Amino acid sequence: MIGTTEIIVIALIILLLFGGTQIPKLMKGLGKGIRSYKKGLAGEEDDEKTDDDTKEEKI
Repeated sequence: MIGTTEIIVIALIILLLFGGTQIPKLMKGLGKGIRSYKKGLAGEEDDEKTDDDTKEEKI
């Protein structure tokens, strides 16, 4: 497991690599990516439900 010390070290390395001005842009892009991924998963679940409904109607 990752402890508190490791998280702090990783955060400091990211801060040094990207700088204070780039981190908000990086997090915004990461958030959009995660949101898009979740929408995609929800869309697949909806498609599966629709496919199941149409199979039941054909029978």
